[in-house]
Amino acid sequence: MIETQTLQGRILTAAGWMDGAVRLAADGRIAAIDASLASGRQPERYLLPGFIDLHVHGGGGVDIMEGGAAVNHVARLHARFGTTSLLATTMTAPPEEISRVLADIGRCSRERAPGGSRVLGVHLEGPYINPGKLGAQPDDACQAAMGQIDAYRALAPISLITLAPEIPNHLEIIRQLSAQGVRMQMGHTLGSYEQAVAALEQGASGFTHLFNAMTGLHHREPGVVGAALAHAEYAELIPDLLHVHPGAIRTALRAIPRLYCVTDSTAAAGMPDGQYKLGSHSVTKCMGGVRLADGTLAGSTLTMDQALRNLVSIGLPLADASHRLSLYPADYLGLADRGRLEAGAWADIVVMDADLNLQQVFVEGEKIGLIDA
Repeated sequence: MIETQTLQGRILTAAGWMDGAVRLAADGRIAAIDASLASGRQPERYLLPGFIDLHVHGGGGVDIMEGGAAVNHVARLHARFGTTSLLATTMTAPPEEISRVLADIGRCSRERAPGGSRVLGVHLEGPYINPGKLGAQPDDACQAAMGQIDAYRALAPISLITLAPEIPNHLEIIRQLSAQGVRMQMGHTLGSYEQAVAALEQGASGFTHLFNAMTGLHHREPGVVGAALAHAEYAELIPDLLHVHPGAIRTALRAIPRLYCVTDSTAAAGMPDGQYKLGSHSVTKCMGGVRLADGTLAGSTLTMDQALRNLVSIGLPLADASHRLSLYPADYLGLADRGRLEAGAWADIVVMDADLNLQQVFVEGEKIGLIDA
């Protein structure tokens, strides 16, 4: 049983900031938020909703595609940096390898491992992408088929799929799966503006790592980026200030109301410089980034607490930055009891000091150790 406790500070509630306290219930949910629970002068710290990362490939030296114990290892690593729930994200790979990993993720998603983030399900990033826009994805791209996707979904809860809309049959796949509640995102695509708009009309609802691995904006050929800026309500973006220039981030913020942020983190997250795995690739972490041998960016080393600090550093108010790491990704997945601090929601909470350094993390009421024993 989780011990009940009370956290005091400046709380970001649905109604805005409140000086007060959050009382945690024994069942891992929030029992109450009340200014009357505060006693005396409030500590100089912020209580924010736990971060929700919808694009996680690895961390702590291991890659999601390793399967088995790697999935919970990644969840524990990211919990130490404030991520309270996540989507385990696959790489393009042969079907038998994807099936093996999905079975392992499925088991991990049914019961949260102590000390780790909640694995909400899967972000299937590939294999249904354009082989001409692989980025750091292995060369195993293929056309989507409903039979194969249904078999994958029987192994694990697939919440989100990235695909290229220009591939034959993909508009029909988007229509069918979006009607079933799967979030369909465009990414790793050479599609045109018109093809992206057609995908949105069929039910696609997002864009994977906006600006990266997609056709860019030109005033006579707006591309997939142009479709996102013109029409999207949601899109994910990597705010490590390496994948996307701050000016481009601010452009997207003005155009896309509920732009949310992800890490696209790899095994190198939380680790020193060196060689790591990313699916079937070997990648190098150096100078704050992760790259293939040819210099192609290959995911990131970003953690969500640093993502928050980066957003604030380019001028976002703290509440707005928090929404883009918690509330908006929760709403995108239709999760009404995560990504917000209110009575009855899961007690997923990050506590930060005045300089936005992480002090405490709670996942479903469990206090997470921030330093490995």
